[in-house]
Amino acid sequence: MSYNVKNILFLCTGNSARSILGEAIVDREGMGRFRGFSAGSQPKGVPHPQAIALLQNLNHKTDDLRSKSWDEFAQPDAPQMDFVFTVCDQAAGETCPYWPGQPATAHWGLPDPAAATGTDAEIGLAFAETYRMLRNRISTFVNLPFDQLDSLSLQKHLDDIGQTQDTEDS
Repeated sequence: MSYNVKNILFLCTGNSARSILGEAIVDREGMGRFRGFSAGSQPKGVPHPQAIALLQNLNHKTDDLRSKSWDEFAQPDAPQMDFVFTVCDQAAGETCPYWPGQPATAHWGLPDPAAATGTDAEIGLAFAETYRMLRNRISTFVNLPFDQLDSLSLQKHLDDIGQTQDTEDS
């Protein structure tokens, strides 16, 4: 059976936490049907150590994760994106580069765990909560009946996923 792998780009300002988590989660949840990428408008240069530690503890591959500029994905030789999701409010308000192929876009704003303060346990909890919320949204997304949705219906689903109230029972 042959099918077309869909590319998903997660955008955030620093590309160190939320977008990195999204990239790793979609690679696992997408089960070969989706490939995750991440980038930022003002990348920090390295993924947040707590994001990497959490992903490693959950047995995600982290070797290829890196903080990079979204300009990398606007280049002619870049992978063509099918979906672009902003996961922070600041990136959602910025003027994004032109994405070749006119991917479907949506805003899936989440709290920034990299901004969390407190004890190591409290910071770890902030990262775990962001991971949980993103995983819930991505799981909903990858299980949409894509072959039954026209572009308008798909866009409504993408927007609805971004408005999900991320409760414990999600």
